[in-house]
Amino acid sequence: MTAIATAPTDTRSAASHTDHLDVLEAHAVFVMREVAAECERPVLLFSGGKDSAVLLRIAEKAFRPGHFPFPVMHVDTGHNFAEVIDFRDRRVQELGEELLVASVQDSIDAGRVPDPGPGGSRNRLQSVTLLDAIRAHSFDACIGGARRDEDKARAKERILSFRDPLGRWDPRNQRPELWYLYQGRVLPGEHLRAFPLSDWTELDIWEYVRREHIELPSIYFAHDRTVLQRSGMLLATSQWIVPAEGEMPEVARVRFRTVGDATCTGAVRSTASTLDEIIDEVARATVSERGATRADDRFSESSMEDRKREGYF
Repeated sequence: MTAIATAPTDTRSAASHTDHLDVLEAHAVFVMREVAAECERPVLLFSGGKDSAVLLRIAEKAFRPGHFPFPVMHVDTGHNFAEVIDFRDRRVQELGEELLVASVQDSIDAGRVPDPGPGGSRNRLQSVTLLDAIRAHSFDACIGGARRDEDKARAKERILSFRDPLGRWDPRNQRPELWYLYQGRVLPGEHLRAFPLSDWTELDIWEYVRREHIELPSIYFAHDRTVLQRSGMLLATSQWIVPAEGEMPEVARVRFRTVGDATCTGAVRSTASTLDEIIDEVARATVSERGATRADDRFSESSMEDRKREGYF
């Protein structure tokens, strides 16, 4: 795939922020259309989170009134927040699209990955489940909602990021993307990851959600929840997060900046219950959402880059 997009320009100082969102949207639509046109079997990854909800809206802009030219797939750890799973199922049904669920539990049952136990994080195990699903469905492109501002490893990735036949990522061996020129050719057995939202920030996501009236799971908005302090994080109590000796649960007013495996995704104390309040809160934040609330990034023995080399999102 070789294509040149109309080069987005920095409109923050020359025009309104609405124009800036228009530029981001146009480029994301362009990338998604090119992947759909040039790849034989793409898939859109959807977790039910805010970034993947924006990806669904970009897909609508790119392909409606027709159906998406690819299925939607969630790699399900089995340790998810109920509000997010309910939203995932309902949203895809409303769109009338095909939802595939790749289950980490199935990978555990098949002996593909070890069971970390009731309270253990399954985030890293998703890599094996994802790669198995890619092979099972012969996907040659996965469209995901990762952004460069989330993590330094994700900042190294291109818009089109290539994986070898074993699903591995080599940050030292990537194709240049000068002047919005993309080369999407993949060899048999290889696949690419496409990130149409790479240049977006967390603030861009929330402002786009407000502009487009995109529905999100209620977990993103301030609500009362029973949480406990563990390793400097506020974890929601559940069947997987059970108070240990000396831990005192409390009911607190919180919201989640990101969603993932409930065993390693923390909440933040917040009273932001509207989009305007959340945007104001995000604009004042000094730590990224993953850096602030994801234990797998803050305390894991392996870095995000190590996990991505293995096939992680």
